[in-house]
Amino acid sequence: MWSWLPSRSEQSQRGRLNLGPAPTRPPPGQGPGHSDTEAALTQTIHAVGQLASRVGQDAAELRGQIEDATQGGVQGARAVQALGQQVQAVQAAQTEIARDTQACQEAVVQARRTVDEVAAEVQAMVDALKAVSEVASDISRIALQTRLVAFNASVEAGRAGEAGRGFAVVADSVKALSGQVEASSKHILRTLGSLGERVQALSADIHSDPRGLHHGRVQQALVHIEHSIHSMGGSAASSQSICLQLTQQMDTIERDIQTSVRTLTQANQRAEAFLKAGESLIEMVADCGVETADTPYIRAAQSAASQLSRLLEQALADGQLSPTELWDEQYRPVQGSQPAQVLSSINAFSDRHFPAVQEPWLQALPGVVFCIASDRNGYVPTHNSRYCQTQRPGDLTWNTANSRWRRIFNDRTGLASARNTRPFLLQTYRRDMGGGRFVLLKEAAAPIVVQGRHWGGLRLAFEF
Repeated sequence: MWSWLPSRSEQSQRGRLNLGPAPTRPPPGQGPGHSDTEAALTQTIHAVGQLASRVGQDAAELRGQIEDATQGGVQGARAVQALGQQVQAVQAAQTEIARDTQACQEAVVQARRTVDEVAAEVQAMVDALKAVSEVASDISRIALQTRLVAFNASVEAGRAGEAGRGFAVVADSVKALSGQVEASSKHILRTLGSLGERVQALSADIHSDPRGLHHGRVQQALVHIEHSIHSMGGSAASSQSICLQLTQQMDTIERDIQTSVRTLTQANQRAEAFLKAGESLIEMVADCGVETADTPYIRAAQSAASQLSRLLEQALADGQLSPTELWDEQYRPVQGSQPAQVLSSINAFSDRHFPAVQEPWLQALPGVVFCIASDRNGYVPTHNSRYCQTQRPGDLTWNTANSRWRRIFNDRTGLASARNTRPFLLQTYRRDMGGGRFVLLKEAAAPIVVQGRHWGGLRLAFEF
């Protein structure tokens, strides 16, 4: 005989959880009857069932949120790692720039030395031109004097008459030649003058004061280039230092994120244990023989599983389905599908016959979201018709919500339901509908056994 008397703390907790009034104590001197005890026990079990359901709901939501945070942390760590690699690439580029800058500075220094050497050569050329000009002036002066001598000789030859005629011819020739020499000398002087001006200008452009007080235009340009290259080198060194600091900071951030991810993983494991405890409590309540809110769904899952078991056994007996087709696990990818879909040898049979079993249960009870069969690997060959839509290329969100057939659901819930061999399994989880949208569901699962061999599980999900 069971008896139960609520304590004050239990009464207080029932009030907070809104689980209904607690059973009243029997009046003094009157023992509880058998029916009263059963009623109290039933009421207690219902209260525990409601509490377990809420615990399961909260645990599933908590676990889902921790999973989201963990995934966000992992993505953040990957992003930081990728950014760190980019910064390292920038740092390597800055190092290369620094090397190139150093090479450019050395090249400019060499160029300045070369220009100084050229300036010295040009100065020597200027001096040589001056010497040539002086020689040309001397030649011009000598030619003038020769002309004067030749002119005097011509005068004297004229005075000598016939005897000086031959001398006069020579004097005229010398006078003409000296005139040509003088003209050539003047032309040379003009040419040397023009060339000297140009060379002098070039010398001024490339000349550099040894004390550094004055620079020609070429040297000024080289000095400007040298300063610019030095500035670039300084900027590259500064950028390299900043990149190094960023790399160190991102390493620290990445380590912190990884620590957070490990902490979240541990928290997720605890939430998983919490969720399993809640689910076990729900199952215990459902398995105690007392009718609960989950009992109709458990019976529905078991009934649908029995129907599919008989369907598959009859198909094997009639030859509609071969053992090879039934137990085929060599899944063939559907090219371009996203999320990934695969094909199996059972698809043709399941598309023809599974809907007759699965679809009616969607309307048999309130709040049923789906009723599907999956093999032991979580593969769903044929989903409910509303979720058997053809995928839209590139539309992952729509496909996730509406094209759920031909997919392998090997997550925690999917595999647990597919591989469960107990009479039933109750789970609580968040269903991913794509685009960051989730639906919190309960799921009752029952094993599908064909000729004594476990094929998979019947999954019936329903709303809280």
